[in-house]
Amino acid sequence: MTEAIPHGTSETRDGEDGTTHLLHFVVHLPHPVVRVWAAVATPEGLPQWLAAADLLEPHLGGGVTLRWLNAGAEGEGTVVSGQVTAWDMETVAEYTVERHGRIRFHMEPAPADSLAAVLRFTNEFTGSDERRLDGLAGWHQHFEYLEDALDGRPADWSSWTPDRFRQLRDEYVSRQ
Repeated sequence: MTEAIPHGTSETRDGEDGTTHLLHFVVHLPHPVVRVWAAVATPEGLPQWLAAADLLEPHLGGGVTLRWLNAGAEGEGTVVSGQVTAWDMETVAEYTVERHGRIRFHMEPAPADSLAAVLRFTNEFTGSDERRLDGLAGWHQHFEYLEDALDGRPADWSSWTPDRFRQLRDEYVSRQ
């Protein structure tokens, strides 16, 4: 990793459907927007840092199925399906899927450097505070993987362990 990923923030709102969490990350990446877009919005880029895109129809209303490649205790990752709920080429890719809710990637050139990008990320979902903490740690770790993938070092999912996730989760607990 070239730079540390800044810690994400969260907002919590109580509503009729339960507790809604909004997770936010702002990640500065020393890569042009077009490269970041390819990583977050293409079936070729997503598995290098996040999940296999078993289905990704690149347009508003298109279908999406993401299969997480970091294995769980039974050796299988999470599979979620849903829709593309926002799509603006090289600017916004948003997927609303089961379990993870709304996942939004908004890219823009860094103010002082057109060869760098700012990724503004939002994840909105309904769930417990434990899920909020898991989400902050999980997305933080995936953004570390994104940074590595953009630097030419895609994630080696066969060697994934939960150690880094646990460390990050403990950090988020201590930041409350």
